[in-house]
Amino acid sequence: MTAAKVAVTIPAEVLKLARQQIKAGRAKSLSALVSEAVGEKVRRDQLLEILDEMDARRGKPSKEAERWAKRVLGR
Repeated sequence: MTAAKVAVTIPAEVLKLARQQIKAGRAKSLSALVSEAVGEKVRRDQLLEILDEMDARRGKPSKEAERWAKRVLGR
């Protein structure tokens, strides 16, 4: 994948937490951490779009189905 250099502004506290993640070895670099976070957000939004489309086509799940899903997923 081709990379592009960009400048972003984030809250100082978020930057501090990100640097802690890097120092703890949970991310290779700030660029890697930001790239992963943005990728996860985009994929989550895409999934929500798919789920919204499914709800529009088939109707929302019943309360019973929601309870089952929460129980199975441990939520």
